[in-house]
Amino acid sequence: MAYETLTLDIEANVATITMNRPDSGNALSPLGAKEFCEVATALESNPEVRAVVLTGAGRMFCAGGDLAAMAQAGDDRRRLLMQMAGDLHMGLSRLSRGNAPVIAAVNGTAAGAGLSMVMACDLAVAGESCVFTSAYTAAGLSPDGSSTYFMPRKIGDRRTRELMLTNRVLKGAEAVEWGIVNEVVEDGKQLERAMELARQIAAGPTLAFGAVKTLLNGTFDQTLESQMELESRAIADLSMSDDGREGIDAFLNKRKPSFKGS
Repeated sequence: MAYETLTLDIEANVATITMNRPDSGNALSPLGAKEFCEVATALESNPEVRAVVLTGAGRMFCAGGDLAAMAQAGDDRRRLLMQMAGDLHMGLSRLSRGNAPVIAAVNGTAAGAGLSMVMACDLAVAGESCVFTSAYTAAGLSPDGSSTYFMPRKIGDRRTRELMLTNRVLKGAEAVEWGIVNEVVEDGKQLERAMELARQIAAGPTLAFGAVKTLLNGTFDQTLESQMELESRAIADLSMSDDGREGIDAFLNKRKPSFKGS
C-alpha cells in the first residue's frame, strides 16, 4: 500500500517506517497521524515483523506537530487536534503493545511529537549532532504522543519537568546521559546502527521480547507481589512456546538457539 506521508519497507523480518515529509521537517500532519496509525496497526498484526525501525527522511527526524495545519483549521482546531492525537496515540499504543521491539534511528532534530515518538520506542540511536527538545509549551501547548507516560518512567520526573517546562535543548551526548537515547554514532550512521540492532533482535525470541515490553510498561502500576505474579505467568507461558522449548534445549546442549519468533 502506498502512503503520502511515510514509507514502509519490510525485509528479513524488520519493518522500517520512514516519516517522509522532508520539506516540512517531517512535521506530523493530520494525514501523517492517520497513516502512522494504519501502518502501526498493520505491523502489530503481522507475525512476520519481529523488529521495527522508525526514522525520518531528510535532515530531521520529526520537527513536531504541523502547526500550520492547526492554524488553518481555525475554529475547527480542537476537533482536528483530538483526531490527530487520537490517531498518533493509537499508533504508538499498537507498537508499544506489540511483540516486536521498536528502535528509533534519529537524524537531525526530534522536537515536540518527534521527541515523544523517540521516548515511546524501546531503543534509540542518534547521530552525534542531533538535538532533542520538548517544544510544546513554547507554542502554548501541552505534551502529547505518550511523552507524559514514557518520559517520567524512562528518565525520571525531575528531568521530565525540566524538559517540558523550560524547553531545554539536549544535544547527542547529553541525550545519552539523560537516557533519551541509548547511543550516539557518527552522523549518517544512525540508521545503519539501528538496522544492525533490528536484525539482531529480529533473530531473537519475539514472544519473550513482547513479554519484556509488557512487564516493563506496567511495572509502575503494580505492587511488588502483583508484578512478581505477572512475571511468573509470563515465564511459565513462554516456557511452553516454541522458542522457549528451543532456548532451553539449546542451552542444555551447549548450542546456539534458532528462534522462530513463536
